[in-house]
Amino acid sequence: MIKFSCEKVFLQNAIAVTSRAVAQKSSIPALEGLLIHADQQLTISGYNMQTGIRTNVFANVVEGGEIVLNARLFGDIIRRMPDDMITFTADEKMMVHVSCGDADFDILGLSAADYPDLPEVEDEYAVSMQQKVLRSMIEEVAFAVSTNESRPVHTGALFEIADMCLNMVAVDGFRLAFRREKLEKLEGGAFSFVCPGSALSEVKSICGDTEDLVTVTLGKRHILFEIGDTQLICRRLEGEFLDYKNAIPRKNPIQIVAETKALIESIDRVSVVISDKLKSPVRCLFDHDKVMLSAKTGNGEAKDVCRVSGDGDKLEIGFNNRYLLDALRNARTEQVKMEISGPLSPVKVLPAEGNDFLYLVLPVRFKND
Repeated sequence: MIKFSCEKVFLQNAIAVTSRAVAQKSSIPALEGLLIHADQQLTISGYNMQTGIRTNVFANVVEGGEIVLNARLFGDIIRRMPDDMITFTADEKMMVHVSCGDADFDILGLSAADYPDLPEVEDEYAVSMQQKVLRSMIEEVAFAVSTNESRPVHTGALFEIADMCLNMVAVDGFRLAFRREKLEKLEGGAFSFVCPGSALSEVKSICGDTEDLVTVTLGKRHILFEIGDTQLICRRLEGEFLDYKNAIPRKNPIQIVAETKALIESIDRVSVVISDKLKSPVRCLFDHDKVMLSAKTGNGEAKDVCRVSGDGDKLEIGFNNRYLLDALRNARTEQVKMEISGPLSPVKVLPAEGNDFLYLVLPVRFKND
């Protein structure tokens, strides 16, 4: 027997967060459900055998116990309830009664015995940082996480912790993204791991725009993110991550500084003639205090000029417009520095001052080269 009451808004939020880790289709019906666990407090969990999300809900628990409910059905019921106190009871036959105001639902649950345990994470290494900082770091590197399963380790982002800093790196064979931030707290010395991209997008959605801390704990095979009342547990990705420090070109004779917004607008303008069917690189001719941009496809030809400071020595180089735009849009500074060593070398996109981000974008060879 289980019995508890809870405000709709708390229950609805908890279902929304934990449902993100529920398997869409599974041969184990329990994995398409949420585990409702009531004792001193109410805990709801979702787990797809890769990522698990567990959250505590503020509720008045009268009788403890646990049961599994289909996530979609339970979520739809709670979402349609009036904004008031919800009463939940479950009997020994797994029959669940949910009521709020004049609305009543009776649904059948599943035994919690069929639900797999979420992994335990040993707390050997741990770091803490502000939620809004981790969220912005994930946002600014996630675009470069690979979707190619042939190198599974690159379908995640590298977390590298040392010297009270966190470096986050993602790479997909066409571009590289790097972010660095100071840590609030560090336990266990320097360490590194690779976190799956799918789990990172869930961490980003759970983190608020707040200075409250998130704690990241590294276990032998799993990673634990603790964000307020919510825990996310995911598997570490194994394998050899790219030696990114050696992949970044050191000697770059050509250096220009551009207004980020103006450069984005220029690339956007010439990209109008580029489409999925009619692909073409954006041609960038780096000259004295200006970059001349052009693109030509079956749709037509587009040209624009962006004023910059620095001399490009008439270097002409081609880029995938989307890759270059991704890098510039995630460079959250008014000005960016671009460093280039030659027409076939990757371009470095850095802040005009400081070193808290770095993006590398590989050039595209022109057809007639």
